[in-house]
Amino acid sequence: MLKLLSSPHCFITPLLNPSRGRLHSIARASSSFTQTSVRSPKMDSESYMFGPYKIDSKEVFYSTRLSYALVNLRPVVPGHVLVCPRRDAKRFVDLTADETSDIWLTAQKVGQQLESYHKASSLTFAIQDGPQAGQTVPHVHIHILPRKSGDFEKNDEIYDAIDEKEKELNQKLDLDKEKKDRTMEEMAEEAANYRKLFI
Repeated sequence: MLKLLSSPHCFITPLLNPSRGRLHSIARASSSFTQTSVRSPKMDSESYMFGPYKIDSKEVFYSTRLSYALVNLRPVVPGHVLVCPRRDAKRFVDLTADETSDIWLTAQKVGQQLESYHKASSLTFAIQDGPQAGQTVPHVHIHILPRKSGDFEKNDEIYDAIDEKEKELNQKLDLDKEKKDRTMEEMAEEAANYRKLFI
């Protein structure tokens, strides 16, 4: 029999062990997910990878021990950002339990701040997990999009817009076609503004 205990500082995650077909649980202290929100010299000197691409630290506005948030090269709406695991994990299933928890806790915190900052009323969180799902960079990432009434005629058109931006990015990365990318200066300025939200 599985007994679940909880406290304000600990949560229990029930898991099915596929090799044994049995349910077991893992307890995690919430304090183990330390958050780094202030831009520090350490953050400036850290390197970030997004699949095979090196990310300039100026693009990163929030990080934890296991994940980081960065501005988007081709945002669909104002405030469209990405949250990624630090470790190179191509698919969602490749994340550890700690990474899965951390990336979603980071997405929750970042989303809350950006919704307020952009005076939005809702958020869209999206993962394209694998090439047939529209993933063009082989590195797990959560799209966070602050939403406002009327930003798309039909609410679900946002997913088509994400797919279109991913296709454009793929063409840029593969074919170096004419692009509509933002400049590093634009992205660095946006990231600097977002960093202030976490001080």
